[in-house]
Amino acid sequence: MAYWLFKSEPSVWSWDDQVAKGDVGEEWDGVRNYQARNFMREMKVGDQGFFYHSQKDKEIVGIVEVCAEAHPDSTTDDPRWECVDIKAIEPVPDPVSLEMVKADERLKDMVLVNNSRLSVQPVTDEEWNIIRVSGGL
Repeated sequence: MAYWLFKSEPSVWSWDDQVAKGDVGEEWDGVRNYQARNFMREMKVGDQGFFYHSQKDKEIVGIVEVCAEAHPDSTTDDPRWECVDIKAIEPVPDPVSLEMVKADERLKDMVLVNNSRLSVQPVTDEEWNIIRVSGGL
């Protein structure tokens, strides 16, 4: 299993919106960055990820799971753009802020710290475990 981080502006798509979709999940659509798209092409059903609220709160608030592998993004007719579907698994009891991630020396190489604009990014096993513990999971 691989781990990922999905960033969303809560005013556009929030953790509560994701949870409301239930086990059906939702397309992680609208990504128009080749690197993020390529990461989605690597994802497999069952991979898990952090759901991150960007902009105001800047914190990891939930755990999601990939429930459909890369397929054409329904929000465009441009065949270059693909997306995966994700479903909510569980909330993070104690959301982990970007400030907390940056303050943890063990996470200094995390993509979130070094390329904060990338909307879909990989998370290492070690980073996954550190953040889960920090978040009360």
